[in-house]
Amino acid sequence: MPLSAATSAREILTGLHGVMAGRGAAQTKLDHVVDLIAEAMGSEVCSIYLLRDSVLELFATHGLNKEAVHVTRLAPGQGLVGTIVSEGRILNLAEASNHPAFAYRPETGEDKFHSFAGVPIIFRERAIGVLAVQHADPRAYADVEIEALQTVAMVLSELIAGARLVDGAERRGGQREGMVRLAGLKLVAGMARGTAVERKSTRLNSS
Repeated sequence: MPLSAATSAREILTGLHGVMAGRGAAQTKLDHVVDLIAEAMGSEVCSIYLLRDSVLELFATHGLNKEAVHVTRLAPGQGLVGTIVSEGRILNLAEASNHPAFAYRPETGEDKFHSFAGVPIIFRERAIGVLAVQHADPRAYADVEIEALQTVAMVLSELIAGARLVDGAERRGGQREGMVRLAGLKLVAGMARGTAVERKSTRLNSS
């Protein structure tokens, strides 16, 4: 029985915690994430594209031809994925081929899929990639599914930048990019995101 949109979204976020907490290289984790999303959403395709050398590279996929990974590339603004990066916005299309920016890449084997939804992967207010799903049948993606994809993209942005998989992920100003593990007090179960602020203590010397 197909899962409801809300149930599939919960499964994605629960599974994401396990993937991110486990060991493994960044590529392995991205491969696990696309498999997780595709299974939870009942989606034939889930893919991650990353901005490398100023072009979007297919970096991980469930459902497209594996031979296209690290081979298929799109310029920012080219195709649906390139449009998401260049405009920094979500696309949610029941019939992808009807969109004026649609671009067919035969090596991926995506000609048999109709619906498409993609969200930008944002790091430091800049789109560094795209997380996308595709279905064989035309369908509209529910808001809760899009929100789940956005949450995954937000978490993945730290992993991707920390592993320096994209342009501009090098150290800047002597500060380290990416993920840092900090100890904290857990008040409720679940996943959250916030900003850590380092406070330096100052001692006053009395004369």
